[in-house]
Amino acid sequence: MQTNPPRVTESLLPQEIIRRKRDGAELSDDEINLIVGGLAFGSLTEAQVAAFAMAVFFRGMVRRERITFTQAMTRTGRILDWSDLDLDGPILDKHSTGGVGDKVSLILAPMVAAAGGYVPMISGRGLGHTGGTLDKLDSIPGYKTAPTITAFRKVVRKTGCAIIGQTGELAPGDRRLYGIRDVSATVESIPLIVASILSKKLAAGIDALVMDVKTGSGAFASELEQAEELAEAIVDVAKGAGLKTMALITDMNQILGRSAGNALEVREALDFLTGRACDPRLHEVTMALAVELLLLAGITKSSADAQSVLEKTLESGAAAQRFDNMVEASGGPRNLCETADDHLPQAPVIRAVNPKDAGIVEKIDTRAIGLAIINLGGGRLHQRDRIDYSVGLSEVAGVGEEVGKNHPLAIIHAADRKTAAQAANAVRAAFAVGNETPRPTPLIHKRIT
Repeated sequence: MQTNPPRVTESLLPQEIIRRKRDGAELSDDEINLIVGGLAFGSLTEAQVAAFAMAVFFRGMVRRERITFTQAMTRTGRILDWSDLDLDGPILDKHSTGGVGDKVSLILAPMVAAAGGYVPMISGRGLGHTGGTLDKLDSIPGYKTAPTITAFRKVVRKTGCAIIGQTGELAPGDRRLYGIRDVSATVESIPLIVASILSKKLAAGIDALVMDVKTGSGAFASELEQAEELAEAIVDVAKGAGLKTMALITDMNQILGRSAGNALEVREALDFLTGRACDPRLHEVTMALAVELLLLAGITKSSADAQSVLEKTLESGAAAQRFDNMVEASGGPRNLCETADDHLPQAPVIRAVNPKDAGIVEKIDTRAIGLAIINLGGGRLHQRDRIDYSVGLSEVAGVGEEVGKNHPLAIIHAADRKTAAQAANAVRAAFAVGNETPRPTPLIHKRIT
C-alpha cells in the first residue's frame, strides 16, 4: 500500500506532467506515480485530474505506461489477502466494460459461487449512457454496497459471493478518477478503462478474471476493432501484473435481456435465477462467461462439464439461494427472489410505447436507449445526481422481432407523465422498424486469451 504521496519537485510538477502527456510524451514511472499519488491523496485538483484524463484520452499510453499506471492505482490502497480464511475454492471475478441492460454480474456471481468458486466482486456505478451494477443493487432496500472490508470478507466466506463498490481502502485513486471521467467526457479511454478495471480487481486479491468487452451501438467500443484493442489491452496488462485473465467480445447492438433500469434489471435477474423467465441472449452471454471462468480457475476441465455444473446451479435453486443469502448477509431483505414485489421500488407511471407503423425491428440505437433511461432519472447527468431506481424500460423488443399495436417497442416505467412522454419519443426514435428481417449477427464475436 502506498502510504506517502510522491514528492513534488521542479521536474515533477503536476502541470508539467499533464503538459507532457498533452503533447504526446511517454511518461516515466516517477511521473505516473506522482499523478496517481495526487489522485489518491488529493494534492491534484479536480481540474488537474480532468486535464490529465483528457490528455490520456487523446494521446493514449504505451504498454509500459499502462502497466505502471494500473499497478500504481492498485497500490494506492489495501490489497486483499484471502489466505487466512482457508477457503475451499479459488477467488474469481468477472467484469463488463459496460452496456445497457447488462445484469450479468447479478446472475453470474451466485452461479459461480454455487459451482465452487468465491466471488468478491468490486463493481462500479453507471458511466455515461451505461448502467452500473452498484446502482442496481442500491435499488434493494438495506443492501450495503459500501461495507467495511471486514464485513465484505465475512459475506464472501459465508455465502460465496458479494458485490460491493470501491471503499476508501481499495484503489482510492481510481475511485476519484472514476467519478471525474463520468462528467468530463473521458469515459472511452482505453488506458483509463484498463487501469480502472484492473486496479480494483488486483486490489481484490483474485486468482482469475473473465472480461466481457462489449461492442456495438450501446457500448463504449462501438466498433469491433476498438473492442478488440480494449480486450487485448486488458488481457495484456493483467498478465503483465500477474493475473490470469481472458476476454469475450460480446454484442451490444441491443440491450442485454428485456429490461433496462435499476430495479427492473434486478427483477429480471431474479426471474433468471428462479427460472420464471430467461431471455436467450442473456442466458448465452452469462453462460459463456461463467464457463470460461470455471475453466480458467480449473474447477472443471471441459466446457461441457462447466456448462453442466452451471445449469445444475440454476435447476437446483442453488444459485438463487446464494443470491438470497448474499442479499440478506449484506443488509437486504430475506428471500428476495420470492418477495421482490414487497421490496423493490415501482414507478407510478407505466405505459407502452408502440411504433408509428407495425413492422420488424431492423436496428436499435442502444446508446439512445441508455440516454433515455438517464433522462427518466435512472442515471446521472452530474456526479452528485440522485437516481430514481424505479424507472426504466421493460419488455424491450429485440432486433428481428415484430412490433405493432399489440407488440410494443417497450414498456416505460416513469416518475410522471411528462418524463414518460419524453422517453416514449426517445424510444421510438431509437428503433428502426421496417419490413425486412435483418441478418442475424453473432452474440459472441471473439475470444481473447
